[in-house]
Amino acid sequence: MTRGPSQGKERGVNSPPRKIIHVDMDAFYASVEQRDDPALRGKPVAVGGGHRGVVAAASYEARAFGVRSAMPAVTAKRRCPGLVFVKPRFDVYKAVSRQIRAIFEDYTSLVEPLSLDEAYLDVTEDVRGLGSARAIAEEIRARIRAETGLTASAGVSYCKFIAKLASDQNKPDGLCVIPPSRGEAFVATLPVKRFHGVGPVTTAKMERLGLHTGADLAAWSRAELEAHFGSSGHWYWRIARGIDEREVKPDRLHKSVSAERTFDIDLSDDAALAEQLERVAGYAWERIARAEVTGRTVALKVKFSDFTLITRSRSFAAPVPDEAAFAAAGQALLGALLPVAKGIRLLGLGLQNIQSTEKGEPFQLGLAI
Repeated sequence: MTRGPSQGKERGVNSPPRKIIHVDMDAFYASVEQRDDPALRGKPVAVGGGHRGVVAAASYEARAFGVRSAMPAVTAKRRCPGLVFVKPRFDVYKAVSRQIRAIFEDYTSLVEPLSLDEAYLDVTEDVRGLGSARAIAEEIRARIRAETGLTASAGVSYCKFIAKLASDQNKPDGLCVIPPSRGEAFVATLPVKRFHGVGPVTTAKMERLGLHTGADLAAWSRAELEAHFGSSGHWYWRIARGIDEREVKPDRLHKSVSAERTFDIDLSDDAALAEQLERVAGYAWERIARAEVTGRTVALKVKFSDFTLITRSRSFAAPVPDEAAFAAAGQALLGALLPVAKGIRLLGLGLQNIQSTEKGEPFQLGLAI
């Protein structure tokens, strides 16, 4: 890879570009289920449903009908009448994730998991002598297919931001390589809603301002972006130019695992709020169990109809032992706020003061449901 002008300005003219791979498994949970049950192959499959009635993951056949993760099961079934729901098997997903992680570590010790099904790899040092980051990515994808029976997509670039964008470019089962000389031009063509870290609210704000693509962002000065987006404006200015100096960090320290839900209508009824918090607690605890972590602090997040945001927390002498105790602590925190004088538009619940029980186990934070 050759160095692009933007990359050189940020890292210094004598700094060699990094070689970063972002590997993202294709419809991971659903693909595992289709692999293990031949009767599901070629059919629209949703992992989840259950008593909380939300899709945890969807196969590509289901996505063709508009089925997405975090979608209510009733909505998913309406969009795809032939949808097949299966119960999640997180122990199996974790076992497969460990297989994949072992493959990664044959090529680099610099592996930063983002979840069970995706990770960044820094392969600047070609430890196996394959000659290029592209060759490394191709061999990793081939080994994943051979050893797990699953497919993975990969993005190869000089920085994390573009590698992650690239991994989504040719999904499923695709590979996309963006060298430094093409980084800024690649970002310019993409809609801002594709950018990691730009959520729906920020996307809508950007589009109201006429910022629809990376090229639109790049046309604004840093001062203009900061005037509209605060400190995040500097980040947007950088990524619009293909600049991201974040390192791949193999031992990320996470502060919390949480879930949250924004309601279609503001809620003020005590019973309805308690019911919704129970649902949020269930999703959060699934993530806590999946991550194999423990924590001593339960934190409640509440956003009111006027967008006022408050948090409440309670810490314990010992780690929270199970979902029932976690949910009960959340309900106690919510109960102290009831009754509310104004509607609530969002509830979140999380575990803090985290301690991993298995070093390096990948997990995600802050699932919106």
